Amino acid sequence: MSKELFKNKDIKINLKSGITIPNDKLIIAGPCAIEGYNQLLDTAKFVKAIGANVLRGGAYKPRTSPFSFQGMKEEGLEILKSVKKEVKIPVVTELMDVRDFDKVYDVADIIQIGSRNMHNFPLLVEVGKQDKPVFLKRGMSATIDEWIKAAEYIAIGGNTNIIMCERGIRTYNDYTRNTLDLAAVPIIKKETGLPVVVDPSHGTGVRELVKPMSLASFAAGADGIMVEVHPNPKNALSDGKQSLTFDEFEDLLISLKNGAI
Repeated sequence: MSKELFKNKDIKINLKSGITIPNDKLIIAGPCAIEGYNQLLDTAKFVKAIGANVLRGGAYKPRTSPFSFQGMKEEGLEILKSVKKEVKIPVVTELMDVRDFDKVYDVADIIQIGSRNMHNFPLLVEVGKQDKPVFLKRGMSATIDEWIKAAEYIAIGGNTNIIMCERGIRTYNDYTRNTLDLAAVPIIKKETGLPVVVDPSHGTGVRELVKPMSLASFAAGADGIMVEVHPNPKNALSDGKQSLTFDEFEDLLISLKNGAI
């Protein structure tokens, strides 16, 4: 694996909100999918008050079935933009298609490339040409080397403000949605110097496992976590089984603070 593009082992990413990664731990929280203004606003206000410093919310949702909820798309982006302004919190949302680049760039503070698009090389090159941080999720069947090379596709455009996200990989295990590969955290940091965030929501797909795997992520050296939080997970249009309730998110943050993250 090439390390030429990541010679600087002290990569720092600065957000306009004053957050500096890895000096500040990222606590990214919010719903998998934006379902409406009140849903996102209530969630944003709560997670920020509890300690989250970045709001997640999907406007465009890549789903395995074409009949599943695909997100609110442009309307979702407008909701995200309004909530971001009202709550005063930076946001991360997914870019799926280069044709939507300008719309997503206008709203996002961090542009997410999802697991399914880790090998979408034209999309990686395009986000490498712009100046905002890129949140690169590991492909669901990607090796470490393939993941790093995907980051290099971004970096060759001049943008090394890349946050690597371990979100679990497919294995023979069928108890959890994916197998969370926490060994990837120190490996990626050693090989690239890039910050690493862990997504225990997608990594397990099981609400009860999000808290222990979040704690384990920080023990492994992660620079942050991304967790799904929903005001009513039972009625969520996407990933309700792995989304935390408000009370569960507060309990998680208390545990993390007690562990002095």
